[in-house]
Amino acid sequence: MIPGFGLSLGFTILYLSLIVLIPLSAVFVRTLAEPSAIVETALAPRALAAYRLSFGASALAAAVNAVFGLLIAWVLVRYDFPLKRIVSAMVDLPFALPTAVAGIALTALYSSNGWIGQFLAPLGLKLAYTPAGVVIALVFIGLPFVVRSVEPVLADLGRDVEEASASLGASRVTTFRRVVLPAIAPALLTGFALAFARGIGEYGSVIFIAGNMPYESEIAPLLIITQLEQYDYAGATAIACVMLVASFAMLLAINLLQIATRKRMQG
Repeated sequence: MIPGFGLSLGFTILYLSLIVLIPLSAVFVRTLAEPSAIVETALAPRALAAYRLSFGASALAAAVNAVFGLLIAWVLVRYDFPLKRIVSAMVDLPFALPTAVAGIALTALYSSNGWIGQFLAPLGLKLAYTPAGVVIALVFIGLPFVVRSVEPVLADLGRDVEEASASLGASRVTTFRRVVLPAIAPALLTGFALAFARGIGEYGSVIFIAGNMPYESEIAPLLIITQLEQYDYAGATAIACVMLVASFAMLLAINLLQIATRKRMQG
Protein backbone atom coordinates (compact mmCIF):
# COMPACT_ATOMS: atom_id res chain seq x y z
CA MET A 1 0.00 0.00 0.00
CA ILE A 2 1.15 3.55 -0.75
CA PRO A 3 1.71 5.56 2.48
CA GLY A 4 -0.60 8.40 3.48
CA PHE A 5 -0.61 11.79 1.81
CA GLY A 6 1.72 13.48 4.30
CA LEU A 7 4.38 10.79 4.19
CA SER A 8 4.13 10.39 0.39
CA LEU A 9 4.41 14.14 -0.12
CA GLY A 10 7.42 14.29 2.17
CA PHE A 11 9.20 11.53 0.26
CA THR A 12 8.31 13.22 -3.03
CA ILE A 13 9.69 16.61 -1.99
CA LEU A 14 12.83 15.03 -0.50
CA TYR A 15 13.50 12.97 -3.62
CA LEU A 16 12.95 15.89 -5.99
CA SER A 17 15.12 18.12 -3.82
CA LEU A 18 18.03 15.68 -3.84
CA ILE A 19 17.80 14.83 -7.54
CA VAL A 20 16.59 18.08 -9.14
CA LEU A 21 16.30 21.16 -6.94
CA ILE A 22 19.61 21.06 -5.07
CA PRO A 23 21.81 20.44 -8.17
CA LEU A 24 20.03 23.18 -10.12
CA SER A 25 20.24 25.55 -7.16
CA ALA A 26 23.99 24.90 -6.99
CA VAL A 27 24.32 26.15 -10.57
CA PHE A 28 22.58 29.42 -9.71
CA VAL A 29 24.52 29.87 -6.46
CA ARG A 30 27.86 29.29 -8.19
CA THR A 31 26.93 31.73 -10.96
CA LEU A 32 25.80 34.45 -8.53
CA ALA A 33 29.03 34.00 -6.57
CA GLU A 34 31.00 35.14 -9.65
CA PRO A 35 28.67 37.43 -11.64
CA SER A 36 31.52 38.65 -13.84
CA ALA A 37 31.51 35.25 -15.57
CA ILE A 38 28.04 35.99 -16.94
CA VAL A 39 29.29 38.96 -18.93
CA GLU A 40 32.71 37.58 -19.81
CA THR A 41 31.64 34.07 -20.84
CA ALA A 42 27.90 33.45 -20.79
CA LEU A 43 27.03 36.57 -22.81
CA ALA A 44 30.09 36.57 -25.06
CA PRO A 45 29.51 36.51 -28.84
CA ARG A 46 30.68 32.90 -29.05
CA ALA A 47 28.20 31.83 -26.36
CA LEU A 48 25.34 33.76 -27.99
CA ALA A 49 26.03 31.99 -31.28
CA ALA A 50 25.96 28.64 -29.47
CA TYR A 51 22.63 29.53 -27.82
CA ARG A 52 21.10 30.46 -31.17
CA LEU A 53 22.17 27.16 -32.68
CA SER A 54 21.08 25.00 -29.72
CA PHE A 55 17.67 26.60 -29.24
CA GLY A 56 17.01 27.21 -32.93
CA ALA A 57 17.96 23.70 -34.02
CA SER A 58 15.99 22.18 -31.12
CA ALA A 59 12.86 24.17 -32.02
CA LEU A 60 13.16 23.30 -35.72
CA ALA A 61 13.76 19.61 -35.00
CA ALA A 62 10.81 19.50 -32.58
CA ALA A 63 8.57 21.13 -35.21
CA VAL A 64 9.63 18.56 -37.82
CA ASN A 65 8.98 15.75 -35.34
CA ALA A 66 5.56 17.20 -34.51
CA VAL A 67 4.52 16.80 -38.15
CA PHE A 68 6.09 13.46 -38.98
CA GLY A 69 5.63 12.04 -35.47
CA LEU A 70 1.91 12.68 -35.78
CA LEU A 71 1.91 10.94 -39.16
CA ILE A 72 3.75 7.91 -37.78
CA ALA A 73 1.45 7.71 -34.74
CA TRP A 74 -1.57 7.91 -37.05
CA VAL A 75 -0.30 5.02 -39.18
CA LEU A 76 0.51 2.87 -36.14
CA VAL A 77 -2.92 3.44 -34.57
CA ARG A 78 -5.25 3.52 -37.57
CA TYR A 79 -3.79 0.84 -39.86
CA ASP A 80 -2.81 -2.81 -39.64
CA PHE A 81 0.05 -3.95 -41.85
CA PRO A 82 2.77 -6.61 -41.86
CA LEU A 83 5.67 -6.12 -39.43
CA LYS A 84 3.73 -3.43 -37.57
CA ARG A 85 5.28 -4.44 -34.23
CA ILE A 86 8.77 -4.15 -35.68
CA VAL A 87 8.02 -0.67 -37.03
CA SER A 88 6.64 0.33 -33.63
CA ALA A 89 9.76 -1.01 -31.92
CA MET A 90 11.96 0.98 -34.31
CA VAL A 91 10.34 4.19 -33.06
CA ASP A 92 11.83 3.51 -29.62
CA LEU A 93 15.30 2.78 -31.01
CA PRO A 94 16.68 6.28 -30.20
CA PHE A 95 15.77 5.64 -26.55
CA ALA A 96 17.89 2.48 -26.36
CA LEU A 97 20.70 3.43 -28.74
CA PRO A 98 23.72 5.13 -27.11
CA THR A 99 23.86 8.72 -28.30
CA ALA A 100 27.48 8.44 -29.39
CA VAL A 101 26.58 5.48 -31.61
CA ALA A 102 23.75 7.48 -33.12
CA GLY A 103 26.09 10.40 -33.85
CA ILE A 104 28.68 8.18 -35.50
CA ALA A 105 26.03 6.42 -37.59
CA LEU A 106 24.47 9.69 -38.76
CA THR A 107 27.90 11.07 -39.64
CA ALA A 108 28.69 7.95 -41.65
CA LEU A 109 25.42 8.37 -43.54
CA TYR A 110 25.47 12.10 -44.27
CA SER A 111 29.17 12.92 -44.69
CA SER A 112 30.36 13.74 -48.19
CA ASN A 113 31.53 10.15 -48.70
CA GLY A 114 28.67 8.52 -46.76
CA TRP A 115 25.88 6.36 -48.09
CA ILE A 116 23.50 9.30 -48.47
CA GLY A 117 25.90 12.23 -48.47
CA GLN A 118 27.77 11.01 -51.56
CA PHE A 119 24.63 11.58 -53.62
CA LEU A 120 23.94 15.01 -52.09
CA ALA A 121 27.49 16.36 -52.41
CA PRO A 122 27.37 16.72 -56.24
CA LEU A 123 24.18 18.77 -55.78
CA GLY A 124 25.97 21.16 -53.43
CA LEU A 125 24.08 19.91 -50.38
CA LYS A 126 26.35 19.45 -47.37
CA LEU A 127 24.59 18.16 -44.27
CA ALA A 128 27.32 16.76 -42.04
CA TYR A 129 29.53 19.22 -40.13
CA THR A 130 26.98 22.01 -40.58
CA PRO A 131 24.01 23.30 -38.54
CA ALA A 132 21.84 21.09 -40.76
CA GLY A 133 23.61 18.08 -39.29
CA VAL A 134 22.67 19.28 -35.80
CA VAL A 135 19.00 19.42 -36.83
CA ILE A 136 19.18 15.91 -38.30
CA ALA A 137 20.64 14.50 -35.07
CA LEU A 138 18.00 16.23 -32.96
CA VAL A 139 15.21 14.97 -35.22
CA PHE A 140 16.52 11.45 -34.74
CA ILE A 141 16.63 11.56 -30.94
CA GLY A 142 13.38 13.54 -30.53
CA LEU A 143 10.99 11.54 -32.72
CA PRO A 144 9.91 8.96 -30.07
CA PHE A 145 8.72 11.69 -27.70
CA VAL A 146 6.10 12.93 -30.17
CA VAL A 147 4.99 9.49 -31.35
CA ARG A 148 4.56 8.07 -27.85
CA SER A 149 2.79 11.20 -26.61
CA VAL A 150 0.22 11.26 -29.43
CA GLU A 151 -0.27 7.53 -29.95
CA PRO A 152 -2.39 6.74 -26.83
CA VAL A 153 -4.61 9.80 -27.39
CA LEU A 154 -5.31 8.73 -30.95
CA ALA A 155 -6.05 5.19 -29.74
CA ASP A 156 -8.57 6.50 -27.19
CA LEU A 157 -10.15 8.83 -29.72
CA GLY A 158 -11.37 5.96 -31.88
CA ARG A 159 -12.78 6.03 -35.37
CA ASP A 160 -16.37 6.66 -34.36
CA VAL A 161 -15.83 10.43 -34.10
CA GLU A 162 -14.40 10.49 -37.62
CA GLU A 163 -17.32 8.43 -38.92
CA ALA A 164 -19.79 10.74 -37.17
CA SER A 165 -18.12 13.76 -38.73
CA ALA A 166 -18.18 12.14 -42.16
CA SER A 167 -21.86 11.26 -41.77
CA LEU A 168 -22.58 14.95 -41.24
CA GLY A 169 -20.95 15.77 -44.57
CA ALA A 170 -17.51 16.92 -43.40
CA SER A 171 -14.55 16.19 -45.65
CA ARG A 172 -11.46 14.39 -44.39
CA VAL A 173 -9.53 17.66 -44.11
CA THR A 174 -12.36 19.29 -42.16
CA THR A 175 -12.67 16.25 -39.90
CA PHE A 176 -8.98 16.33 -39.11
CA ARG A 177 -8.90 20.09 -38.59
CA ARG A 178 -12.11 20.46 -36.57
CA VAL A 179 -12.36 17.12 -34.74
CA VAL A 180 -9.08 15.19 -34.55
CA LEU A 181 -6.53 17.99 -34.23
CA PRO A 182 -8.22 19.78 -31.28
CA ALA A 183 -8.44 16.47 -29.42
CA ILE A 184 -4.76 15.60 -29.86
CA ALA A 185 -3.39 19.15 -29.62
CA PRO A 186 -2.41 18.94 -25.91
CA ALA A 187 -0.60 15.64 -26.45
CA LEU A 188 1.07 17.01 -29.57
CA LEU A 189 2.28 20.05 -27.64
CA THR A 190 3.56 17.76 -24.90
CA GLY A 191 5.55 15.74 -27.42
CA PHE A 192 6.88 18.95 -28.94
CA ALA A 193 7.97 20.22 -25.52
CA LEU A 194 9.68 16.94 -24.63
CA ALA A 195 11.52 16.76 -27.96
CA PHE A 196 12.53 20.41 -27.62
CA ALA A 197 13.80 19.93 -24.06
CA ARG A 198 15.76 16.82 -25.04
CA GLY A 199 17.31 18.62 -28.00
CA ILE A 200 18.55 21.58 -25.96
CA GLY A 201 20.72 19.42 -23.75
CA GLU A 202 21.71 16.78 -26.32
CA TYR A 203 25.45 16.24 -26.64
CA GLY A 204 26.56 12.76 -27.66
CA SER A 205 24.68 12.41 -30.94
CA VAL A 206 25.43 15.98 -32.05
CA ILE A 207 29.15 16.51 -31.58
CA PHE A 208 30.12 13.95 -34.23
CA ILE A 209 27.96 15.42 -36.98
CA ALA A 210 28.01 19.11 -36.01
CA GLY A 211 31.57 20.00 -36.97
CA ASN A 212 31.91 22.01 -33.73
CA MET A 213 33.12 25.20 -35.40
CA PRO A 214 32.82 28.25 -33.11
CA TYR A 215 30.20 30.77 -34.27
CA GLU A 216 28.92 28.26 -36.87
CA SER A 217 28.19 24.74 -35.64
CA GLU A 218 29.12 24.77 -31.96
CA ILE A 219 26.32 23.86 -29.57
CA ALA A 220 25.98 25.24 -26.05
CA PRO A 221 26.57 21.89 -24.23
CA LEU A 222 29.87 21.52 -26.09
CA LEU A 223 30.84 25.05 -25.02
CA ILE A 224 30.21 24.05 -21.41
CA ILE A 225 32.50 21.02 -21.82
CA THR A 226 35.13 23.28 -23.41
CA GLN A 227 35.04 25.61 -20.41
CA LEU A 228 35.36 22.68 -18.02
CA GLU A 229 38.37 21.33 -19.91
CA GLN A 230 39.97 24.75 -19.47
CA TYR A 231 39.15 24.61 -15.72
CA ASP A 232 36.88 27.63 -16.12
CA TYR A 233 34.19 26.36 -13.77
CA ALA A 234 32.66 29.80 -13.30
CA GLY A 235 32.22 30.22 -17.06
CA ALA A 236 30.76 26.72 -17.44
CA THR A 237 28.20 27.26 -14.67
CA ALA A 238 27.32 30.70 -16.07
CA ILE A 239 26.54 29.22 -19.49
CA ALA A 240 24.55 26.43 -17.83
CA CYS A 241 22.61 29.01 -15.81
CA VAL A 242 21.67 30.97 -18.92
CA MET A 243 20.50 27.78 -20.62
CA LEU A 244 18.45 26.81 -17.58
CA VAL A 245 16.69 30.16 -17.42
CA ALA A 246 15.97 30.18 -21.16
CA SER A 247 14.77 26.56 -21.11
CA PHE A 248 12.45 27.17 -18.15
CA ALA A 249 11.01 30.25 -19.83
CA MET A 250 10.29 28.45 -23.10
CA LEU A 251 8.86 25.36 -21.39
CA LEU A 252 6.67 27.60 -19.23
CA ALA A 253 5.33 29.28 -22.35
CA ILE A 254 4.57 25.87 -23.90
CA ASN A 255 2.82 24.69 -20.73
CA LEU A 256 0.70 27.84 -20.63
CA LEU A 257 -0.23 27.20 -24.25
CA GLN A 258 -1.24 23.65 -23.33
CA ILE A 259 -3.45 24.92 -20.51
CA ALA A 260 -5.11 27.46 -22.80
CA THR A 261 -5.71 24.74 -25.41
CA ARG A 262 -7.34 22.43 -22.85
CA LYS A 263 -9.57 25.23 -21.55
CA ARG A 264 -10.66 26.10 -25.09
CA MET A 265 -11.52 22.46 -25.76
CA GLN A 266 -13.48 22.12 -22.52
CA GLY A 267 -15.29 25.38 -23.19
